[in-house]
Amino acid sequence: MATSRTDPVTLEVVELIGAVVARYYEEYEQAAAQHALTGAQARVLGLLSLEPLPMRRIAQKLKCEPSNITGIVDRLEARGLVERRPDPEDRRVKVAVPTDEGRAVARRLRESLDFAREPLGELTGVERALLRDLLKRMLGEAPA
Repeated sequence: MATSRTDPVTLEVVELIGAVVARYYEEYEQAAAQHALTGAQARVLGLLSLEPLPMRRIAQKLKCEPSNITGIVDRLEARGLVERRPDPEDRRVKVAVPTDEGRAVARRLRESLDFAREPLGELTGVERALLRDLLKRMLGEAPA
């Protein structure tokens, strides 16, 4: 039996997800500001600390326009946190790569985000894995 989109539990879950997202973004913006970054700059730097990416791929991952990413990368590059390099697989494409300082800032930024880490730490490993799998399922991704 399909669940109505307006049943009380569904409405409560939607509200709770909204509250979690709002709190996460608020803390993320505060943490970014402590490193003299905007939230968008911090998100790009965090993404690049995982792997170097071309501007178009960054935009796809963050669901925004590539022209916005170019400006963000320009400002990160001016601060010495990111540099552009030719893509080893296609020299016509430039990838954004964090510098050593950029990786260090991204690491300190991640370490300063307590909101998600502290409540998740109160869940068991099984509960965290279940939550992860349920969130992936909501996003249409295959669970681990």
